[in-house]
Amino acid sequence: MICYDYINEYVRQTIKSNDGILSELENFARKYHVPIIEPEVAKLLLVLGRLAKPKRILEVGTAIGYSSILLSSVLEPGGIIDTIERYELMIEKAKENIKKAGLESTIHVIGGEAFEVLRCLDKKYDMVFLDAAKGQYGEFLPECLRMLNPGGLLVSDNVLYKGMVASDKLVVRRKKTIVRRMRDYLHQICNHELLETSILPVGDGVAISYRK
Repeated sequence: MICYDYINEYVRQTIKSNDGILSELENFARKYHVPIIEPEVAKLLLVLGRLAKPKRILEVGTAIGYSSILLSSVLEPGGIIDTIERYELMIEKAKENIKKAGLESTIHVIGGEAFEVLRCLDKKYDMVFLDAAKGQYGEFLPECLRMLNPGGLLVSDNVLYKGMVASDKLVVRRKKTIVRRMRDYLHQICNHELLETSILPVGDGVAISYRK
């Protein structure tokens, strides 16, 4: 988290809590220390999804399937989500959760290294959500833009990375490469001729890019 604790606490107390399968996954993530999107980021995604009205969503970084299940609620009728995950244990857990949510025909988990999978995909999407290896966002970008429809949204999570991206004083030595690559990525999406980008200090930092 990159905001003051009292702000985060207030926001989380104010926004409506989830129930059902999403609440179960939140409890599972807390218990087993599985990284999922922060509550305030989840609500931001829902609002963006409602505005974008996507028919097809691409997610990079499935984990236990939390965000793809969340985003399924904003799909237009008959819409689909393709989500990429490299860890076999996560793939199995995500598929189990997706089945439990009754979304097997809506959410398709693709196993493999994200960059390799992205290179092989030949589809079009209305929304792309990046929530995977932070140091590789720059590598993912050309492939994501290739598949993102004009008028679509590219949402990138964790772009301020515990504040380190914004201040050298916070950078941990072993994280220098990730921070440098994330700064390069933010420069790319903020200056790309096809994108209009806003960076928000929500959660661990979220970049919202509109594809012109």
